[in-house]
Amino acid sequence: MSGKRALKAVLVDLSGTLHIEDTAVAGAQEALHRLRQAAVAVRFVTNTTKECKRNLLERLQRLNFDLQEEEIFTSLSAARRLLEQNQQRPLLLVEDSALEDFAGLDTSDPNAVVVGLAPEHFNYQTLNTAFRLVLEGAPLVAVHKARYYQRGDGLALGPGPFVTALEYATGRSATVVGKPQESFFTQVLSELGCSPGEAVMIGDDARDDVGGAQKAGMMGILVRTGKYRAGDESKISPPPYLTCDSFPDAVEHLLKNLL
Repeated sequence: MSGKRALKAVLVDLSGTLHIEDTAVAGAQEALHRLRQAAVAVRFVTNTTKECKRNLLERLQRLNFDLQEEEIFTSLSAARRLLEQNQQRPLLLVEDSALEDFAGLDTSDPNAVVVGLAPEHFNYQTLNTAFRLVLEGAPLVAVHKARYYQRGDGLALGPGPFVTALEYATGRSATVVGKPQESFFTQVLSELGCSPGEAVMIGDDARDDVGGAQKAGMMGILVRTGKYRAGDESKISPPPYLTCDSFPDAVEHLLKNLL
């Protein structure tokens, strides 16, 4: 680990890092408050696709986290931007609670397929409709390809296995818009006027949070909460800048060594 450097931004994952469903990670609210006292920009970057940004914000505020909607960057927003840029009409495989983030888009006669986390819609009929559209040439857009995530009752399948199934069946590759795509991180940093070398990412996903951030030129801190499992830090190269027990420990390290 290096000494002090000019750190200008801290990007923080949400689910599994600050909270798990309706339970906050112990000490996370106070740690966020301490981080905000430092001279550094804080943004929240999430692949969460099971609810719209407004619902997510309300959930976090109920847990007494101090954050604003404009500080949250989601993979759903990135997917919407791509659809608008390409003037596409999507078949949306996302939870009903996430549809608000696509309000106003034309979804009639779909010519693109968007896959997020949609447990209620991952059935044969819906997936077969998506399969036929992609086979006929519709672009396949993955909001992200996480293999799994942490729920209150344990690990659960993410959208990645379902995206991969469609890729396998059609022979087409999906465009991924969320973490770990470099463009997802750099867009957030560009809005802050910050270079990757001046930023750090904190998250519970070794591949999507830490690995993606480090490939984009940032530092990555892996926390042992949420979906983390023993040995995850060895699954990426280079390994995380730091692996620690939780978000409060990560903040403590930043305040003592990098801010």
